[in-house]
Amino acid sequence: MQVHGKSDSAAAVEAADVPSEASSRLDVAMSTRLLNSLKILAYSGHVSARLPGGVTFLIQPQEKSRAEVSPDDLLVCDLDGKVVSGPSGVKPPSEVFLHCEIYRARTDVNSIAHFHHDVTNVFTLVEDVPLLPFKNHAIRWKSGIPVHADPAHVDDAERGRGIVATLGPHHAMQIRAHGQIVTAETVRGVFIDSVHLVENAEAAYRAAAIGQVKPLTEAEIESFSHGFRRGHHIRKLWNYYARGAIRDGIFPETWNAAT
Repeated sequence: MQVHGKSDSAAAVEAADVPSEASSRLDVAMSTRLLNSLKILAYSGHVSARLPGGVTFLIQPQEKSRAEVSPDDLLVCDLDGKVVSGPSGVKPPSEVFLHCEIYRARTDVNSIAHFHHDVTNVFTLVEDVPLLPFKNHAIRWKSGIPVHADPAHVDDAERGRGIVATLGPHHAMQIRAHGQIVTAETVRGVFIDSVHLVENAEAAYRAAAIGQVKPLTEAEIESFSHGFRRGHHIRKLWNYYARGAIRDGIFPETWNAAT
């Protein structure tokens, strides 16, 4: 299944534009530690990156602490969830299949984050209160944030394909009573989008406590979209978060300088 209907050759061409494995290893390790430090990615969850060629990806081992992931810890997996290379004796996360099937179906996606943020997931636990764009950078999800009805772990290919069906062409989704999935064109993009998804949910949650919520209108979304420069925004915020992480000892400066 390919959501956008692209051929295998088109997928290979598109995937050829992804960063090198060495660069992606650094970005996945840094993003994982950053998301952990921000209490978005805690004891569970994972960030992955598609590798050149389009049919393999990087992901952390199942048992490795998200606070301690390093570039050399990462596994290379194929689109069937099998480990191609990596440290011996370790397994990928049990939900590796959500990454496999999204990469298989969505040739526009080069990085995926899956996490379990409680406030964000509250919106899957109530009737008629969907998570809509409230803050300006939530225009990323103007097409919607669908909710997958099955809260089970995505621990096989069939469940992974179910996730793909729910995600469709969108850039984020929720799994009811479970967690979130965010997709992007780069690892740094998926990190920034994950931060904004949580910020948007927390703002909506707080707004609902004091009055009737007012999500962004189509006109407001269009107005903000007109002058928004996504690449510039990702670089600016990455620099902010990475410099802070280096200052706080979350990862060494050499990692960020090498990418």
